[in-house]
Amino acid sequence: MGQKLKIAGWISLGVLAGALTTVSLQTVARNAVAPLPLEELQQLAAVFGMIKTDYVEPVDEKKLITDAISGMVSSLDPHSQYFDKKSYKEFREGTAGRFVGVGIEITQEDGLVKVVSPIEGSPAYRAGLKTNDLITRIDDTAVKGLTLNEAVKRMRGEPNTKVMLTIFRKDENRSFPVTITREEIKTQSVKAKVIEPGYAWIRLSQFQERTVDDFARKIDEIYKQEPALKGLVLDLRNDPGGLLDAAVAISAAFLPENVTVVSTNGQLAESKYTFKAAPEFYQRRGNSDPLKRLPASLKKVPLVVLVNEGSASASEIVAGALQDHKRATIMGSQTFGKGSVQTVRPLGPDTGLKITTARYYTPSGRSIQAKGILPDVMVDETAEGNVFSVLRTREADLDKHLSSGQGAEQKDEAREKARDAALKKLEDEAKKPVAERKLPEFGTDKDFQLMQALNQLKGQPVLVSKTQTERKEELKEN
Repeated sequence: MGQKLKIAGWISLGVLAGALTTVSLQTVARNAVAPLPLEELQQLAAVFGMIKTDYVEPVDEKKLITDAISGMVSSLDPHSQYFDKKSYKEFREGTAGRFVGVGIEITQEDGLVKVVSPIEGSPAYRAGLKTNDLITRIDDTAVKGLTLNEAVKRMRGEPNTKVMLTIFRKDENRSFPVTITREEIKTQSVKAKVIEPGYAWIRLSQFQERTVDDFARKIDEIYKQEPALKGLVLDLRNDPGGLLDAAVAISAAFLPENVTVVSTNGQLAESKYTFKAAPEFYQRRGNSDPLKRLPASLKKVPLVVLVNEGSASASEIVAGALQDHKRATIMGSQTFGKGSVQTVRPLGPDTGLKITTARYYTPSGRSIQAKGILPDVMVDETAEGNVFSVLRTREADLDKHLSSGQGAEQKDEAREKARDAALKKLEDEAKKPVAERKLPEFGTDKDFQLMQALNQLKGQPVLVSKTQTERKEELKEN
């Protein structure tokens, strides 16, 4: 693999920090440079000069140039992006699964920040923060009125600096301050447990640098508890993607050695490549094979993969590979459809360019782009149906999205009617108490799709969706 392709940077794909990003191949530099359009470049220089001399007030030259680069790149597709110093740092933190902060998973409730769970071993965990605690102030700033992202930024900072959080604990009906020292947090992207004797659940929330090692450790724990495992559910719902080598490794954990996991095709020779279920395609330089310690029976254990509209990129690569090789039953909803490859190339010590260079294809040659993976068995989120899934954005909804390259696109008018109906129902649901309108937590006995996956593994009847149909790639409007 190293002969044809130098992986010299961030190898990643997915949806990070709320922005759809898919990064995969760091290609070798090309010797030839395309001829430059001199007339257009002269116009660009002329505009730059006019703005410098004629604009109503002085303009920062560096900002003008970076804005010009950003505009040029953003006109291509939703996933190509120019990284300035700040966004490049955030991108690298996201793929590493590390950041400096207090170590809590959070959500928003009634305008406040709610603790979903403290990350085990983190400063917040050691400080005694609990699930359902509400954060009302961050230092001297009231949380009410802040967006979730703004609150996150205030809680993050430099290592060894302090932040004071004011906590309201409902069950004790009291508020109290907690001063926490920030430190590097390593997020946990893998959760697992034995659901019932003989059956286990393992969830990947993102494909990060530590995901494969954590996956191997959790599988080891499952087999120690259940040596004669009868069935496993691999949960990729709402997994936005992450690192390509991690996706190849997770696929290889279940597949025969050397079978195709995913292939890419683009304009560059280096973009035409096939990744296989073998260590040289996922093993990092200087490290041992993380899959060596997995039990051999994992290759044969009955497997169900749960996906939904939030499963993107790396998740779709894994689901597509396991589906094409008939290794697993894919259940849930049609996936996001993020099947384009982005290359991140450094432009300097702290800036970079992320540019779309290829499309992803499943082992059978299906394009993932703007289509996604269609489950073998469509299952709704709840016993009452899947009405809100139509409101979720997929790749085909994005402005300037890249087509699949396999056939004409279609406009789905029925979907627009369904969206209107779902929006009305959502308005009605919003009037209910928060506790009544939440979907069950993944991995619990109230998780409808997980219960159907267990039924599938046991050979029992599955409550198949009566409303979901394949969503075709939609017509692009440029």
